[in-house]
Amino acid sequence: MMAGIWLDVLDEIARTCSAHGRGDLLQTVRQKRAQLLDPTLRVLVIGEPNQGKSQLINAIINAPACPVGDGRTTVLPTVVQHAEAPSAAVAQAPPPATGRPAGGAATVTVERTPVALDQVAAGVAGVIGRRAGGGPAYVEIGVPRALLGAGLVLVDTPGTDEVAGVGGAAPVAAPARADTVLLVSDSTRELSVAELNMLLHVMRAHPNVVVVQSKTDLVADWRAVAERNRQHLVEAGVPVALIPVSATLRLRAAASGDRDLNAESGFPALIARLQRDLAGKSDHLARASVQAVARTVVEQLAAPLRAELATQEAEEQSGPISRLHAAQREVDELRRCSTRWQNTLNDEIADLLSDIEYDLRDRTRQILRTVDEAFDTADPLDAWDTFQDWLERSLVEAAEANHEWLIQRCDWIARRVAANFNRYGYDVLPPWSMSMPDDIAGRLPELQRPTIDRFTTGQKLFTGMKGSYGGMLMFGLATTLAGMPMINPVSVGIGALFGGKSIRDESKQLLRRRQATVKTAIQRHVDDFFVRITRDCRDAVRQVQRMLRDHFTGLTEELQEAIVQSFRSAKQEADTDASLREQRQREIRLKMTRLAALYEQAQQLTATRSAPLLLEPQT
Repeated sequence: MMAGIWLDVLDEIARTCSAHGRGDLLQTVRQKRAQLLDPTLRVLVIGEPNQGKSQLINAIINAPACPVGDGRTTVLPTVVQHAEAPSAAVAQAPPPATGRPAGGAATVTVERTPVALDQVAAGVAGVIGRRAGGGPAYVEIGVPRALLGAGLVLVDTPGTDEVAGVGGAAPVAAPARADTVLLVSDSTRELSVAELNMLLHVMRAHPNVVVVQSKTDLVADWRAVAERNRQHLVEAGVPVALIPVSATLRLRAAASGDRDLNAESGFPALIARLQRDLAGKSDHLARASVQAVARTVVEQLAAPLRAELATQEAEEQSGPISRLHAAQREVDELRRCSTRWQNTLNDEIADLLSDIEYDLRDRTRQILRTVDEAFDTADPLDAWDTFQDWLERSLVEAAEANHEWLIQRCDWIARRVAANFNRYGYDVLPPWSMSMPDDIAGRLPELQRPTIDRFTTGQKLFTGMKGSYGGMLMFGLATTLAGMPMINPVSVGIGALFGGKSIRDESKQLLRRRQATVKTAIQRHVDDFFVRITRDCRDAVRQVQRMLRDHFTGLTEELQEAIVQSFRSAKQEADTDASLREQRQREIRLKMTRLAALYEQAQQLTATRSAPLLLEPQT
């Protein structure tokens, strides 16, 4: 009944390992189950070389089971157990099969080679009894002792100062296969950093560890060393008992039957501890072992679950959800791009219309300024033909220059609008281009020769007669006062002068009227030219605007269709992925909750029994 509680928890741990598909952990739990149901107490003795591990075992059972002495080194683990008669053998497992760790199966057949008692030292040194190419080997020694007959099994291990070397020689010497672990450190020095690391390593998977401070007979102030060692254990956070002993005093007391010397050796406390562990293996020791197994199993099962959960949370930011956000940003960016290119096109076209009209107006003003300067002095009757050719040529050049600038500005506008699509990574310019019209001269209005008044001979004669008559009459009346007739040489001469002046004045007035008439006619012609060319330019600009609008609208629709399709796919993928991820996260959290409950259940096994394990008598 006492084993029922922890056995149920251990079986639940095994089922959990099987549910998580961890066959390796399941095998470990099964081995631990068989070990805890075994009534024997397996005690593993570890430590650095030359600390007195073998002599410690000999002193516990009061028999020279393990070889000791100068030059003797334990190479193979030594298992000391009860036997009706002294015996020794080298046990060796077959080579590990591919994919199966050594000692991983409980049914591995071990081949035993008997060794003579006087050859035990050679067997422990690995000199005899071990086959080359075989698996891990160890030495079995049988001794008829009541302590061993009660169920105690002692395992001596090769000395090592490395954590990785603990139990590395054979599975039989692994801490996981032991019920109690004794770390041996002599009294000549304090616990080393390597020994403290070894303790921390062993205690991660083993609940029952004791530090044995050996060779107290060699150091006078061994008590001070023991006190400092206890302080080191507290500072390192290693809650283990420390028992100082002297194997030499123990063996001497056994030989002489001296009880006081035996008590001074410290072994009664150590043996009492081992007997208490043996008696409580099926209760508090088993509970602590199950607790340690639960901690190890839960840590190894929870680690990949936590990693997977963290990975899922990271993928939530970089997986389909991230692609969905990117697709949404693309949709928003295309919407902004559509607004930008339309505003750019409208603004640039409005500026172009204004600039083209201003350019043409400026060019026609320069032509009219030249016309005014020319006809301020020139007579249209003499210069009209030459001037007409110049005017038509100037207007054609102005129209061509204006159209050339229009073509350049339209091409610049197309590139300016296309720049809004640069982020999409391909050429989006329209496939057409403007060119100079071939019939631009034929589009100009025809210049009509204005009606110009000529100064005919009759008009000159009539104008001269009117001027001469008035002069002759005016000066004739003046000469009559002097007694001269009205028509006299003086009045006739004066009349002739006035007639000539009248002809010259009328000729100048007719010239100015002809010049004004020509300027007015040219002004009207240039205005007609400006209106017609401006209309043609506006029509061309509007046509370019519609072509650019249709081109970039179609491009926007293509991009929108592709981006929206990508958005839909990303959304569908994100929804599916989110559903699967949420389901998987629920499964992971459920598994972690069950692991936490299993760990808590294992913790309850030692809730009221763990404290006494840390207290040991001091000598």
